[in-house]
Amino acid sequence: MKWLHHCFLTMFYFWGCMGISAAGPASKPNFVYFLIDDLGYEDVGFAGSKDIKTPNVDKLAAAGVRLTQYYVQPVCSPTRAALLTGRYPMRHGLQVSVVRPWAQYGLPLAERTLPQALKESGYLTAIVGKWHLGHFQEAYLPTRRGFDLQYGHYNGALDYFDHTRDGGFDWHRNDQTCQDEGYTTHLVAKEAVRIVHAQPPDKPLFLYVSFNAVHAPHQVPEAYKEPYSSLSEPRRTYAGMVAAMDEAVGQIVDAFKARGLYDNTLFLFSSDNGGPQPGKVTNNGLLRAGKGTLYEGGVRVCAFAAWPSRIKAGSVVNEPIHIVDIYPTLLKLAGVPLTQPLPVDGKDVWAVLTEGKPSPHEEMLFNSTPAGGALRAGNWKIILNGNVQETGEPAVETSVTSKKKKAARKGLVELFNLQDDPYEKTNLASQNPGKVEELRARYQKFAAQAVPPKTAPKAANFKSPRVWGKTDAL
Repeated sequence: MKWLHHCFLTMFYFWGCMGISAAGPASKPNFVYFLIDDLGYEDVGFAGSKDIKTPNVDKLAAAGVRLTQYYVQPVCSPTRAALLTGRYPMRHGLQVSVVRPWAQYGLPLAERTLPQALKESGYLTAIVGKWHLGHFQEAYLPTRRGFDLQYGHYNGALDYFDHTRDGGFDWHRNDQTCQDEGYTTHLVAKEAVRIVHAQPPDKPLFLYVSFNAVHAPHQVPEAYKEPYSSLSEPRRTYAGMVAAMDEAVGQIVDAFKARGLYDNTLFLFSSDNGGPQPGKVTNNGLLRAGKGTLYEGGVRVCAFAAWPSRIKAGSVVNEPIHIVDIYPTLLKLAGVPLTQPLPVDGKDVWAVLTEGKPSPHEEMLFNSTPAGGALRAGNWKIILNGNVQETGEPAVETSVTSKKKKAARKGLVELFNLQDDPYEKTNLASQNPGKVEELRARYQKFAAQAVPPKTAPKAANFKSPRVWGKTDAL
């Protein structure tokens, strides 16, 4: 009997070390990714905002780790493609612009998506908000790409109140037209809360909350603007939009707490690109430039990760992390094999988040297009052709907006040491030709693997919505 008792205690100790109870396997964690659209780097309190209040976001950030060097893509669709595949968008042909309404392409169907992979491990998967990765055929819709549940819109720049874009209606539930009325940020929050409360207790949840806030058009109910009367337009309205988004995040987090799921949930938060029109609408702090560029203000965004039972509250990580890293990190936490036909570019960064370990990246690609690109290796960053990019977005720096000045920048090589010069004020290319050639060679290895960019339709084609089955889709 003593031998049997000893065996039981040994097994119980082993189960405890492995995170397993005698009742059965420990439940897999829930994952929530809050992706904010066009948020300025310093437009939330935890990142330094002085004029916009974000108490709910700040509280959640304080419960986890702030990521001070978190990188995404220069514009919307490429960032979403990177998040959902763990692969750089130059592998998808989505590296130069957003997926426009009625574009005859989307995220390639050969890609294994994050929700598809998580479903292999029993996850319920839901997207609430903006898709922006193609809708021209049913095969490209969210519910065909791994999401069990879908609610929201397919395109960017949506009217927040009537849910239209370029004359077409764009609001859907499970990829069928939905006539729900209301401010989109409110609708996104309401649906996310509903999903959390309806979540089966025996299934883990992946909830992708992809706000269209705070992207233009700048619209918000008047009540949210009242606290910001000291700000001039359009920043006043923008501040109200940020406040509405913050309220929505708080409601969703409260739903997890009410269901007793909060302690077993990893929350991730970031913008999808740098803030556009910095100084007029958004605030990117001292970071150079903004959306649509490869400077830090375009690709480095405010971000954090919070998991109350696993990540140290109030911690800070200054190591570079890219949004492609989320894919392999979540798959490992969910126990999903990373083996797949298309290799990922992302790295598992769990030890970076929880232990402050160094970034696993030897180099990090910010983008590669026929017009130029950028790469970081250690503290060194090379930018080829600067603002001469085929992003489909206007240049942010007014000093290079004219065609003549843009043309003059072709062939420009810029080299920055981000440790000494985080705001990219001093081009060191002429002083470090050896480092330029080293980084250029690393960049060219990626550029040689890039597929041709997919082309967007001309504005003249944005006239009538495509229709298939029962779905009236933009």
